Amino acid sequence: MAIRIYKKTTAGRRNSSVNLNVEVTKYSPEKSLLRPKKRCSGRNHHGVITVRSRGGGAKKRYRVIDFRRDKLDMAAKVVGIEYDPNRTCHIALLEYEDGQRRYILAPVGLTDGATILSSNNPAEPKVGNSMPLAAIPAGLNVHNIELTPGRGGQMCRAAGAYARLTNKEGQWATLVFPSGEIRQVSLRCRATIGQVGNTDHQHVRWGKAGRSRHRGCRPHTRGMAMNHHDHPMGGGDGRSKGNRAPASKTGVLAKGGGTRKHGKPSKARIIRRRRSVRYGQLKVK
Repeated sequence: MAIRIYKKTTAGRRNSSVNLNVEVTKYSPEKSLLRPKKRCSGRNHHGVITVRSRGGGAKKRYRVIDFRRDKLDMAAKVVGIEYDPNRTCHIALLEYEDGQRRYILAPVGLTDGATILSSNNPAEPKVGNSMPLAAIPAGLNVHNIELTPGRGGQMCRAAGAYARLTNKEGQWATLVFPSGEIRQVSLRCRATIGQVGNTDHQHVRWGKAGRSRHRGCRPHTRGMAMNHHDHPMGGGDGRSKGNRAPASKTGVLAKGGGTRKHGKPSKARIIRRRRSVRYGQLKVK
């Protein structure tokens, strides 16, 4: 059992669960692939807080991940599966034939001692192999997918994420995501075969405020609980929203608007969005 639920001995234990990380086989990171990680605590490059309720948390060191998979036609052996505090999935340490070591995202089914390959030519379609979408057979699940050839994987990198390669037409490959979104990606873009590991991450319940503080989440005060001069939804007699739509502290509407940036080149290749109708366009009868 990957998720452990303890007896309800305390209030914190009552609603919490723990991921046992049973896939992890290596417990000390590769020192040559560690980098310092500076925390910004929700501040931008001017030092102004743009995201509230962030700060503190455990100190982390960044693990350098090979999202490009550009070491081609050289077999790599899996040394071990490690825990990464910077992402939801686990990472796998690879050792190539020339002795170089790199981290990659660990897919489901990848174990110690396995041999994987990254190539521009069609290779064996087994879990962990990286190839251009043109060389991957249709019908397989892929992850760590590039949006621009050579830029490195940008899609399907979280725990349990994947996309199904359903069709190839012309210079485009069609990908279907679990959210329902369907988009086209260039056949020259690389992807890794398989589904990202640590699929049980979504079932973890933090259970108490202390575990959230370890992750860098500070207490968040509701706008309705503030005074009227501290928040647009504050003040009033009783629980009153002031007869206005939910908004942030600066007055930006919180619901119903789009979150994608206008003019993004990747928008043109979306065949079906994950939400066909925006919340702001729903008509209430």
